[in-house]
Amino acid sequence: MDVADLQALLPAGEPAFRARQIYEALYAKRIAALSEVTTLAKALRTDLEARCEMGHLGRNSRFDSRDGTRRYLLGLHDAKSVEAVFMPEEARDTLCLSTQVGCPVDCKFCLTALMGLERNLTAGEIVGQVLHLAQDNNLWADQKRINIVLMGQGEPLLNLPAVLKATRILCDARGVGIVQRRITVSTAGIIPKIYELAQAEIRPRLAISLNGSNEEQRRELMPITRKYHLRDLMQACKDYPLRPWEKLTFEYVLLRDVNDAEVDARRVVQLVANLNCKVNLIALNPGPGIPYQTPDPDRVAAFQSIVMKSVPCFVRRPRGLDIYAACGQLKRMESLVTVSPAIAELFAEDEDD
Repeated sequence: MDVADLQALLPAGEPAFRARQIYEALYAKRIAALSEVTTLAKALRTDLEARCEMGHLGRNSRFDSRDGTRRYLLGLHDAKSVEAVFMPEEARDTLCLSTQVGCPVDCKFCLTALMGLERNLTAGEIVGQVLHLAQDNNLWADQKRINIVLMGQGEPLLNLPAVLKATRILCDARGVGIVQRRITVSTAGIIPKIYELAQAEIRPRLAISLNGSNEEQRRELMPITRKYHLRDLMQACKDYPLRPWEKLTFEYVLLRDVNDAEVDARRVVQLVANLNCKVNLIALNPGPGIPYQTPDPDRVAAFQSIVMKSVPCFVRRPRGLDIYAACGQLKRMESLVTVSPAIAELFAEDEDD
């Protein structure tokens, strides 16, 4: 709930500022129970407790990686579950959130796609992932930089109202307090929703999951391209109104002998060279049931060297490979398959912002 929702919840006769007190207690102070909001009269607390639930997400499991990453399997009110990932670093911490239970987009290199879509998450369930991970890892936005990436389970732009409402709460200085430029949403390319996102006053940064250097290749890897064509997607990127501090991000998962050739790199340059953007390369993170292989490091380096002659290009450092917490690996796995340590060498310098 935002302040307006909370105000509508108050009994008749209560002053409007009570809603702001509850809001700050929920999101800025992260209270565990309404009884702890001692700025409210006891009678009001009793009334609210009788009518409302706090909605905290339960923890079904937590998996700890040798690199410090933690993958959380969080329980929802209807017995479904969703994943979120905590990635600590010296200069910042990153939280990877889900926006749906499962995903309907069916990208052929992603474990989450094997789940299909079960349902959208509410704004509260999206914010709730942040609150749960922040509480468990003692994270406070005014003490250390926190990045939020909406890159877990789901296609965020197919749940855009909840994503935008969650973003407003997360960005509010009197709410969770995370700076707007530190939140990024990743889409497979839902073109009408990209235009809708562009109109939002408060919105995350935009990342486009590209993964193919031409229409045919992208259609094979991402069937959604049959509906939303690459040409139209690139036009939407050209039309997108970037803020002064903002760049578009293009994400490109490299698959051995599929989309990792030098000719692919040159085609990517042709697609993005005239945009204010950067490219993040992701060497495929392996998983059972995925019919592709991770490219060799020299192939990744060659691809990067071609792209970075025209636009900034980084190789995304995989985190949590040993606990299936890396990009494309979220599938609510309770039993883990050991990943070869050699896979962890398939990265260069991580992006710096």
